[in-house]
Amino acid sequence: MKIGLYFGSFNPVHNGHLIIAQHLLNETDLSKVWFVVSPQNPFKQQKTLLNEYDRLHLVNKAIEGSNDMKAVDIEFKLPKPSYTIDTLHYLHEKYPAYDFSIIMGSDSFQNLDDWKNAAQLKSRYVIYVYERPGFPLLSDVNSNVIKIKAPLLQISATHIRNLIQHHKSIRFLVPDVVKDEIEQNNYYKLKQPTQ
Repeated sequence: MKIGLYFGSFNPVHNGHLIIAQHLLNETDLSKVWFVVSPQNPFKQQKTLLNEYDRLHLVNKAIEGSNDMKAVDIEFKLPKPSYTIDTLHYLHEKYPAYDFSIIMGSDSFQNLDDWKNAAQLKSRYVIYVYERPGFPLLSDVNSNVIKIKAPLLQISATHIRNLIQHHKSIRFLVPDVVKDEIEQNNYYKLKQPTQ
């Protein structure tokens, strides 16, 4: 079975993430897309992250009812910060019959050489790269890199968090169930100063 691993903080998951995952399922030979929720990305500050279990819960709500998408907490059990190569080694041991590939945006792909064991990632795994505005994918990439023309929405998790902090609506940017969970639990709201 071919599994595409979509790594990310998903802080929070939004419609752009879901559209990319569905596009890959529609346009490639991937059987499933697993959303690998990263508890701590080595390139991101921890203080901006919602608790990993809450982010995992939001992804699960977002993909509820989908048989070909799955949220996974594999990196919660591994040493932090999370490194993709370590996660892949763990997955190969746990699921030896599965064929894993990586899904990432061209912005992340441009930084791939800074990742732990980048050469091994590039040589051993198929990497599906969707192009993001301002981060062109150069043509001299190796044969394991598959460029995907996915429909992109100009949505970022940072923008969504900013809207919430400024008491503005995030409707239509995230699935309604995710919006409801965020509102009910007061996620991403700035702490009010105590008097």
